[in-house]
Amino acid sequence: MAHPEAVQLGAKPLRRDEVVAVARDGVAVELEPAAVEAVTTARAHIEELANATTPTYGVSTGFGALAVRHIPPDRRAQLQRSLIRSHAAGAGPEVEREVIRALALLRLRTLATGHTGVRPSTVDAMARMLNAGITPIVHEYGSLGCSGDLAPLSSVALALIGEGQVRDADGTLRDAADALAEAGIEPVALAEKEGLAMINGTDGMLGMLVLAITDLAKLLDIADLTAAMSVEALLGTDRVFAADLQALRPHPGQARSAARMSQILAGSEIMESHRGPDCTRVQDAYSLRCSPQVHGAARDTLAHAELVADRELDSAIDNPAVLADGRVESNGNFHGAPVAYVLDFLAIPVADVASMAERRTDRMLDVARSHGLPPFLADDPGVDSGHMIAHYTQAAVVSELKRLAVPASVDSIPSSAMQEDHVSMGWSAARKLRKAVDGLTTVLSIELLTAARALDLRAPLKPAPATAAVVALLREHVAGPGPDRHLAPEIAATEALVRSGLIARTVEENL
Repeated sequence: MAHPEAVQLGAKPLRRDEVVAVARDGVAVELEPAAVEAVTTARAHIEELANATTPTYGVSTGFGALAVRHIPPDRRAQLQRSLIRSHAAGAGPEVEREVIRALALLRLRTLATGHTGVRPSTVDAMARMLNAGITPIVHEYGSLGCSGDLAPLSSVALALIGEGQVRDADGTLRDAADALAEAGIEPVALAEKEGLAMINGTDGMLGMLVLAITDLAKLLDIADLTAAMSVEALLGTDRVFAADLQALRPHPGQARSAARMSQILAGSEIMESHRGPDCTRVQDAYSLRCSPQVHGAARDTLAHAELVADRELDSAIDNPAVLADGRVESNGNFHGAPVAYVLDFLAIPVADVASMAERRTDRMLDVARSHGLPPFLADDPGVDSGHMIAHYTQAAVVSELKRLAVPASVDSIPSSAMQEDHVSMGWSAARKLRKAVDGLTTVLSIELLTAARALDLRAPLKPAPATAAVVALLREHVAGPGPDRHLAPEIAATEALVRSGLIARTVEENL
């Protein structure tokens, strides 16, 4: 659905929510007059250099290891066109539409800064392609995360010159030339420097980082909820979440998670049922007691990733770059290390938060540790298996998340005849983080499904208002305890509720 207010591209950095709005919600973009002026000024510098006798990289030379060759003026348009055609060499499955829109937006934002030397008409055409909902086909493999996300960005540039394939606003696969023509967009005939400027950025990995940050912020709130529900269902204590105890270790994320869990559990009859002197449990297992410490560390890791993403959204990444005084200088700002590191970093707490959720789920299913719950929460244990295999699914995903937590950015494969002899692999780090975010969603959904059944089995004791409201919402889509039934659709329905934001809104309304 289109948003009525377009995102403005100009001197100010993009906000993360603006990137998400364009990538996911189809919000339009507009170029500020100051941006057009900056682009026009920078282009004048490039045209001056194009006519100079001294060679300038990317303007009058080849690229990468071929930068030593001077290209005569009558071959430079072919140079830029050949660059895009040869670099659009991706392979593998199509990348998701939201990722392609994010990377196109972020490249457009850099072009609009006036530090790349492209023509105003080129920037305008790219904005119009984005606003028309034309999404170039980008493939899974083709970026080493250095010298730009080359093959992915080249696929976008290829569509802009009217070649290759795209999906239109309805998702139909079409030739780029036809889609552009229908939208009234003239294909771009690239001039000096423009092909290089279109592809020399870390926009794909940054776009995926911004999307992952958005999703993880919501999932960590869900993790606090599912942990609280498990504590409640397992007759655990909430005394360990007290603010004065948390203040002894003043990590902000930990304080936030502990406070949320305390609020979620407030008013629970189940919690009150075992507060008296008859309760002999001194302390809970780590997966219950230490939830705020693990979730909080994940929150603080996320805060660091947000800092890096915001810096990148205030960056103009191109090589060579056009400076305010008209100089055109080679640089290394296209190296993806700053983004690659945090993409890898985030995959670690994703795996660990999921691992802790799996331990809590297993505890609710084990009759020896569940404090009175039936084995596997089954209706007739032995005849029924309950959530036994739902936990297997959860464990399988957690195992995959541990593999995805292995960093991509420690790898480097030299390329371009050793000119590009150290690369970041940031695109790969971003791709695996997207899978990890999906996996965490599944793991938390299974814990939610299991904890809800366990809370139902604690009747007639009533859960806290917040957890009761979540169970009630879930019961609109998934039936309560009973004989075994097909569980895969119930897991999928719970995932859909988590992704929709309805679970999170229900919690906030009942705190």
